[in-house]
Amino acid sequence: MARRITKASKRRLTLFGTLSVVAIIYFFISLCYNIYVTYSLSMEKKSLEDKYLSLQEESDQLKIDIEKLNDDAYLANYAREHYLYSKDGEYIIKLEDDMKTNTEENIDSLDDMIKSNYLTIALSILMLIIFIYILCKGKKKRKK
Repeated sequence: MARRITKASKRRLTLFGTLSVVAIIYFFISLCYNIYVTYSLSMEKKSLEDKYLSLQEESDQLKIDIEKLNDDAYLANYAREHYLYSKDGEYIIKLEDDMKTNTEENIDSLDDMIKSNYLTIALSILMLIIFIYILCKGKKKRKK
């Protein structure tokens, strides 16, 4: 016996089927969104933990520096090194760190010069290829 499907049952199936599909799509989108939010929050948590650790290390280093600065001998030595203070009878000879900065500047300028030389060589080769192409094209036209 074949069961007949009436119009009312077709409408009911269409309505409930559509609602079911919409609900499934909504839950799927909601699930994907929650997974994304969870992932982004976990990445933010990791970066904040890393930042916290680095700040904690910096705090520990600053505490050590504070303890060192409470020592008079260290404080006097620090002032002599960084602020050019001297004891009686001492002469201060300041050697600039220009050597280091000049070396870095020279390396940067050398890199720029090498890049410009490569560019010049590449453009020269390109011009040579174009010139040879034009010469070959002219010879072919003269032969015809």
